[in-house]
Amino acid sequence: MSQISLFGEEKEEKQVVPGGKTVSVLVPYPVEKAYDYAVPKDLDLQAGDYICVPLGNREITGVVWGEGTGDVEPKKLKSVISKYPLKSMSGIHRKFIDWVANYTLSAKGMVLKMSLSAPAALNPPKPSIAYKKKISKIPDKLPEKRKKVLEVIAEGQAYSASELAEMAGCTASVIKGMAQKNLLEMVEVFGTAPCSYLNPDAGLHIDLSEQQNEAAQQIIEDIRADKFSVSLLDGVTGAGKTEVYFEGVVQALKNGKQVLILLPEIALSNAFLDRFKKRFGCLPALWHSGLGSAQRRETWRGVASGKTKVVIGARSALFLPYQDLGLIVVDEEHDPAYKQEDGVIYHARDMAVLRAHLGNFPIVLVSATPSLETIHNIWEGKYKHLELPARYGGAQLPDIALIDMREDKLERQKFLSRALIKALKENLEEGNQSLLFLNRRGYAPLTLCRGCGHRMECPRCTAWLVEHKRSGKLHCHHCDYHMKMPKTCPSCNEEECFVACGPGVERIFEEVREYFPDARVMVLASDTAESHEDLKSMLKKISDGEVDIIIGTQIMAKGHHFPNLTLVGVVDADLGLQGGDLRAAERTYQLLHQVSGRAGREAKKGRVLLQSWMPEHRIMKALAAGEREAFFDIEASEREMANMPPYSRLAGIIISGREEHIVRETAEALGKISPQGANEHGQRILTLGPAPAPFARLRGKYRYRLLVCADKNLNVQKTISNWISQIKIPSNIRIYVDIDPQSFL
Repeated sequence: MSQISLFGEEKEEKQVVPGGKTVSVLVPYPVEKAYDYAVPKDLDLQAGDYICVPLGNREITGVVWGEGTGDVEPKKLKSVISKYPLKSMSGIHRKFIDWVANYTLSAKGMVLKMSLSAPAALNPPKPSIAYKKKISKIPDKLPEKRKKVLEVIAEGQAYSASELAEMAGCTASVIKGMAQKNLLEMVEVFGTAPCSYLNPDAGLHIDLSEQQNEAAQQIIEDIRADKFSVSLLDGVTGAGKTEVYFEGVVQALKNGKQVLILLPEIALSNAFLDRFKKRFGCLPALWHSGLGSAQRRETWRGVASGKTKVVIGARSALFLPYQDLGLIVVDEEHDPAYKQEDGVIYHARDMAVLRAHLGNFPIVLVSATPSLETIHNIWEGKYKHLELPARYGGAQLPDIALIDMREDKLERQKFLSRALIKALKENLEEGNQSLLFLNRRGYAPLTLCRGCGHRMECPRCTAWLVEHKRSGKLHCHHCDYHMKMPKTCPSCNEEECFVACGPGVERIFEEVREYFPDARVMVLASDTAESHEDLKSMLKKISDGEVDIIIGTQIMAKGHHFPNLTLVGVVDADLGLQGGDLRAAERTYQLLHQVSGRAGREAKKGRVLLQSWMPEHRIMKALAAGEREAFFDIEASEREMANMPPYSRLAGIIISGREEHIVRETAEALGKISPQGANEHGQRILTLGPAPAPFARLRGKYRYRLLVCADKNLNVQKTISNWISQIKIPSNIRIYVDIDPQSFL
């Protein structure tokens, strides 16, 4: 008897030995546990093997999680179909998946799915066509383009058509034509794993300062000790933190280990990749959502086989199935982008610390503005503190000044103060670059009718639509809904009545062009750099001095080094302080400190001007005075008095669905039996809510929230699991649990 697989080929049905071996298999679906399967007599399976198993009427990928449980009668078991020719998933990585699922209260199969994120990589790689030199002597009458190809091609070396064409300055059709004329030989080749052959001593070495060298030696010693440790590499912007942890990468590679470097936004990687290549002589493997399927396939296979040695990636790179991970670096460890807010809800920094602990190797957290949680762990002696208090190469930190917007009166519909305009003019005349920072995309954050006051709102979210002049549309920045600007008000039917309220980067661009018509101005935001190539090109123009004034969002706040950028102006320094977010003050400080750090990173002294309506606020004072520690002390004291993290634990419970009354009823049912007070061990817990979420409607779904605040030593996961299990959840309702929430929207 035979059966047809998903790939179309006919397979012989596996014969199962009666009473034979069974294995427990985890599949990448929303399941809470692994399930038993029978093992055919001709298959030798070990824990961690990647296999194909039947599920319903489908054939899917699974991973052997261990021996069978024996909970199902053997005759009722389905049989494993086949085994993929790959190295087994390591025991440490399987344990990591178990831990993440338990910690985040997520389905174990969905955590596994993040580790099986390139399904095509499980199949054997297919060969590609390459070209080799077939003749040793170049004919005299050969066309120049073909001569050039034969001149540049190395003896015995095979190249793809695109590689050869780039080397010879011709088109791929020239290469293929030469193969038809027997000048080149076509051969099949298999691609090598990315970043599999790198020499840590091959690249450019930079002389470290005494402080850099001390920090690097501490990291190297931790790696040599081959045991778990957490270090915070805490250095001012421009201190050369990257070069320090590169020394740790060198040591890990010498130990034969794999290395993971996490970046919060892959946009940072453009400049970063150049530095890596100069240091190590080759490019690292990349992992992020913008990669093509072929690149994802090659990187996944390289990591799973152990051949790929260094991965640079966004938060999801943490879940690649590393064979022998020996160092993790979390750059910009404070960044909110490390928190995944949907699917499996997790914080990549915290899970990276867990991964290092399970693997018993060091992890280095890197930041110029560490999170309060990390600073608190320093204070408690849990983390090592490696400090770089000065910029590299003698560069000085910029001077920071506050512009009191209550005194520097703005003209109507203008957003740049006289002091900032004057500074831009002077900087332009001196031939230097300036950055105007506003963390708000589009033209205006609010569009309303001047007649009746109607505000244009997203029909799917509790959010205002943002006008974008570039697209000529109103956009929702939460669900990607967009519409053309209506000609009449939908409320009062008045024509041409809409007015833009407040500034976005596009509106600042108009104002700058009005003041400086001859200046070369660029808007750099996620919607103006739509691809990685666009971003790379725009950043190169800035580096090459082809731009005088950059108007940017947070994409410009960190990771960039522009030698000629000497002035940073923050258009609305108070923007992040709006709302009641627990971390609003901390994040505003971090963002403004980071963007200020773009100024004066080399010989030229930099300066920063912050436009603020609240110059007396402790954040503004701390930034202007350079008193980071004083800010942390005050912030920590306020959190401790309020019994908020890092002095307690929080968990968010989000109830979501398309029918508002069912969402509300489910939330109220949970609220009635919510855990309150102290348990038998004296551990306290308080549950707030339910209440409509600040974003009461998101992507068409209504949302209610509850917030759990508990003592740090209370097992909040167990408490929440027991609590939620007491009610029957309607099938059209989703309940999300957010352990250690970073956002309260």
